[in-house]
Amino acid sequence: MSKEQRAALRAELRRAPQPEGPRSIEALRAGFRALMAQMRIPDGIRTKTTELGPRPALLVEPAGPDPAPRPGTILYFHGGSFLLGSPETALCLTANLVVRTKIRALSLDYRLAPEHPFPAAVEDCLAAYRALLDAGEDPGRIVFAGDSAGGGLTVTTCLAARDAGLPLPAAIVAFSPGLDATRTGESVDSKAGDDPFFTRDGLERSGALYLAGQDPRHPLLSPAVHADPAGLPPMLLQVGTDELLLDDSTRMAERARAAGVDVVLDVTADVPHVFQAYSGSLDEADQALDRAALFLTQHVR
Repeated sequence: MSKEQRAALRAELRRAPQPEGPRSIEALRAGFRALMAQMRIPDGIRTKTTELGPRPALLVEPAGPDPAPRPGTILYFHGGSFLLGSPETALCLTANLVVRTKIRALSLDYRLAPEHPFPAAVEDCLAAYRALLDAGEDPGRIVFAGDSAGGGLTVTTCLAARDAGLPLPAAIVAFSPGLDATRTGESVDSKAGDDPFFTRDGLERSGALYLAGQDPRHPLLSPAVHADPAGLPPMLLQVGTDELLLDDSTRMAERARAAGVDVVLDVTADVPHVFQAYSGSLDEADQALDRAALFLTQHVR
């Protein structure tokens, strides 16, 4: 563990200029693209645009002289508060998982709010999973992974698949998942001085655009506090202690464990939201990705 790296990252994030007042969706999306374009993408991959169900997707495959890819598919859901992002903004994460596991990833370009509010994202993710099953893929060789909002979609898509009577994927990996639209976790307030990315007001503004008037207590909006996770596959929840969303993971883990679900709650001290994106410059990011890759490979049949 590198205290120096963590301290340097924290200082860098706090030096970033903060715009005054709310920004337009277009400005937010452009800023997020610029932020994620700074992240390191490892060598040893090739990418190709494709389609998965009714939506575009990015295929990320291992490349180079290493042994042949392992069978299986990582179905990846990108982050961005359900408003921002794309498979390209999440490439630093999908590529790292692919390089470490030698399993291909399909990163879904699901519809975004406010143009397409809840439940559009869940519908698109479920349709993508159905498309893999309809193509003959063994659910025991499919895993869900995602970050932030996409981390939440790993859980809610599983819930939707279970309720639709579909076979479930082999495992879930979620980086800093958003799992509580009610914002009732203690960390939403107690971590206000630590989180360099989020504020309660910001979360409530972005959440309102995604909810579009829906009750935040819906199980597919707040599974950490209002869903029955019984029957879900093994899950790994990775989160940092400097996050407003910390309790989304801790309460989801507690709820899943009480329902008999195998769950690993992996908490790293003094790191920010989706710290895994800082692979190559933060030791904790690489170590967390190693643990996530091990978890995935252990569960893909």
